[in-house]
Amino acid sequence: MKRLALICLAGVPSAAWAAGGEQPVDTLWLVVAAALVFFMQAGFALLESGMSRSKNAVNVVMKNYMDVCLGSMVYWALGFGLMFGANHSGWFGTSHWLPQFSDQWSYTFLLFQMMFAATATTIASGAMAERTRYAGYLVGAMLITGFIYPVFGSWVWGGFFGGKGWLAELGFVDFAGSTVVHSVGAWCALAGIIVVGPRLGRFDPRTGRPRQIPGHNLNSVALGGFVLWLGWFGFNAGSTLQADGSLGKIALNTHLAACAGAVGTFLWQTLRRRPVLLTHTINGSLAGLVSITAGCATMAPVYAVVTGLVAGIILIPGSTLLELLQLDDAVGAIPVHGFAGIWGTLAAGLFLEGNLFDPHQLGVQALGCVSAFLWAFPCALLGYWLLDKVWGLRASHLDQQRGLDYSEHAERGYPEFDQPPLHKPLAS
Repeated sequence: MKRLALICLAGVPSAAWAAGGEQPVDTLWLVVAAALVFFMQAGFALLESGMSRSKNAVNVVMKNYMDVCLGSMVYWALGFGLMFGANHSGWFGTSHWLPQFSDQWSYTFLLFQMMFAATATTIASGAMAERTRYAGYLVGAMLITGFIYPVFGSWVWGGFFGGKGWLAELGFVDFAGSTVVHSVGAWCALAGIIVVGPRLGRFDPRTGRPRQIPGHNLNSVALGGFVLWLGWFGFNAGSTLQADGSLGKIALNTHLAACAGAVGTFLWQTLRRRPVLLTHTINGSLAGLVSITAGCATMAPVYAVVTGLVAGIILIPGSTLLELLQLDDAVGAIPVHGFAGIWGTLAAGLFLEGNLFDPHQLGVQALGCVSAFLWAFPCALLGYWLLDKVWGLRASHLDQQRGLDYSEHAERGYPEFDQPPLHKPLAS
């Protein structure tokens, strides 16, 4: 009975969601948490633009900015109903399109979930940076926000207005979305980089060896990492939907896992006698944050450290695997959100308080991870392929060489770089 209660709390949060908001402090907390999750978009913009070259900085920021704007509207109109509408089949919601509510709490809940949808969508932005046409990317973002993400979300979190998703019925544990949000976003990003192809010069045409294309502003990358870390407290602790005594433990586990992720990356690189790069360190912390998102409410702090540490270690070989396959992920989004998301979801089953190391629970967690991939990746691959054939997804060689800031937006992030000097040097 204790095991069943834990699984219901962690894997099927819709019951707690429906009961939330009875006190004004719950509404206040959830609005603050939603604002923190929204602020994560600034973190993504800083990190992704900093990891890109200066000639593409505006384009990357514009994608982060507009996928929130368009994605929020699509999620409000369509995605929320698919995800949280009456779900008696277990597969998707069938009510509450363009929702109007009779109670105030449902509006607060919609606001919070809208920010989660925006997070899942923007993961593809960084992976596909520097060679993806702006309009094509935005259409893909709307596909993720309005269909791919909410349908899978309904399997795990659905039933706010009746019914329950089929993965939730099995007892799948994903408290705040290691799989629902992050892995789904990563598998969409994987489909995107397969269709759009690598950046010019990323791989040697003769040997296939990867060439590094460094970003233009590592300070921006570090600041973006801190902003994302801050926002993650709202992401994880806000998923309680109540201002109760569990917030401290959830926030503590979140912080410990982020710290351990950076340490794991540092140890892995040091033991291999490789440079300990800033970009790897920041991504190590983010991998720790992604990994703890599933089990932040249901594991002891010592296991949060283990979860984050392993996620930080997984990051580097995950990035190497993509390079061996000649897949160009410009910011490391797939190892951070996809591979670490898988590990974090499995860890949520392994380290479930009161039911440690249960093979059955681990099997349910693995089923959820596989289901996320088998749903999100083919849907996104088909969507991006159609976009490429009908609209055109990849920028031309000339546009990539000039930079997408100029070709897509007719402006520069750093215009002074293109201006001639005011005075010619004196002849010697």
